[in-house]
Amino acid sequence: YLAIAVIVMFQSEIRRLLARIGRFRWLGLGGRLERREIVDDIVLAVQQMSESKVGALIVVERDIGLRTFVESGVAMNALVSRDLLCSIFQRGGALHDGAAIIQGDRLGAAACFLPLTTNPVMARRLGTRHRAAIGVTEESDALAIAVSEETGQISLAVRGDLEADVS
Repeated sequence: YLAIAVIVMFQSEIRRLLARIGRFRWLGLGGRLERREIVDDIVLAVQQMSESKVGALIVVERDIGLRTFVESGVAMNALVSRDLLCSIFQRGGALHDGAAIIQGDRLGAAACFLPLTTNPVMARRLGTRHRAAIGVTEESDALAIAVSEETGQISLAVRGDLEADVS
């Protein structure tokens, strides 16, 4: 019972430790986003949503799998395209809340729940979408792109850091 209690009490710390261990490539294996047209579609979708001030949170899986977060959303398993990403985040749509998670050239799921950063400085000055972008990158090696609904500003989160106003 003690071992189970320790695991439950330190669940997030254990997950972070395992994620850090998982950041190292084993035998050169890892899921990188390498197809240029996928990157172009993501950039075009983010630019379009920014201009329209449509809020969005797109997470790109890298070496560490995001299966737990994918399972929290609506399974998609669809080819990534600008039109698909823009339609997911349309105001009032069933999938616009939460994150879209890209795995390779596939949109794994939409409306996914992500962990929020526990950094108290960030919590005071950022909204939920941006805190989730930071939170998922604190627990994995993912890259997160957030578009502000209020300003249209694009932010990029990597390794727990947020770069605001990315062009």
